[in-house]
Amino acid sequence: MIKHKYVRSKKLLKLVAGLDCQCCGSGEMIQAAHTNWGGGKGRGIKADDNLIAALCLKCHYEIDQGSKLSKEQRMEMWNKAHTKTINALRSVWPVDIPLPEIN
Repeated sequence: MIKHKYVRSKKLLKLVAGLDCQCCGSGEMIQAAHTNWGGGKGRGIKADDNLIAALCLKCHYEIDQGSKLSKEQRMEMWNKAHTKTINALRSVWPVDIPLPEIN
């Protein structure tokens, strides 16, 4: 079995936190929200740092623990925010961090 080599970048996380929320547009308390679906995520281990979305606390909570949306809706919400985050940072993306494929 091949062990997953995690992508970690404090620089990228800082760039993400400098964006507005890519779901609701808020500029308050933005976090780099990691995917909950793949990317090496496991018990107590966050997914790769390039699999992130700029989210405010409210949107981050709704995607991670919210009960108002189905799993599919939460995944779609995260994927849209992830795509917008990647596109917003494309010109300043750290050269040593793999750019994830987006739909």
